[in-house]
Amino acid sequence: MSTPTHQIIVCTLCKSADDQSRPGQDLVDRLAAELDGNPAYEVRGVGCMAGCGHPCTVAFRSPDKAQYLFGDICPDANFADLIDFARMYHGLDDGWSKASQRPAGLYDKTLARIPAHL
Repeated sequence: MSTPTHQIIVCTLCKSADDQSRPGQDLVDRLAAELDGNPAYEVRGVGCMAGCGHPCTVAFRSPDKAQYLFGDICPDANFADLIDFARMYHGLDDGWSKASQRPAGLYDKTLARIPAHL
């Protein structure tokens, strides 16, 4: 079995827009199920990514690639966009993409793009 090279990390403490639920773990489970069978991905939840002002937050990282933090994610409305970005990110040698290259639903949700370690 190969080691995953791409991580998708979802905040499990972020509250939903209605402030009534915490959709992060459900999003982790849905992303993992959708990407099941592709050993390149690891999907996991973490307690907090300090994106409380922009819930729900989702990060993408991989060795030697730019990293991304997205916020204001609606698990239902943005699910397909997250999957599309995961597949696009996997195919980018350095992980670098312009906002216009990312799925439309993520266009204005990028909180940070962190360059790869130089």
